[in-house]
Amino acid sequence: MNGTKSVQVVVVTPERTVLDAAVDFVSLPMYDGELGVLPGRAPLIGRLGAGELRTRKGTVTERFFIDGGFAQVRADVVTVLTARAIKAEEIDQQAANNVLQNPPPGEGRQKAQDRARIQLRVARKAAESAV
Repeated sequence: MNGTKSVQVVVVTPERTVLDAAVDFVSLPMYDGELGVLPGRAPLIGRLGAGELRTRKGTVTERFFIDGGFAQVRADVVTVLTARAIKAEEIDQQAANNVLQNPPPGEGRQKAQDRARIQLRVARKAAESAV
């Protein structure tokens, strides 16, 4: 473990590495609830749900929408493999609102609406904390 008592968080999608940073704290949206990770956390592998990934370094909090996947915690490194990760400030709120108002037909309708609601919540929290 490094002497700075930080956690390295790496968020990877099929297209790119979205985040690779040393932080004080990481909150992961597991499929069955939220998991907070501090330096020294015991190793684990878990399934992610759609939700908000938060990092904190000092007084700065960053928020991301994560669309499921898997997380590994090992030796103060948190690795997140996900289909989609969007920084809160980059969430297209208009598109999310459109999905809520005009959901796609078929079986994926409810999931699409749930993801849109989560994206809007993540974007709003980021906007509120920026004020």
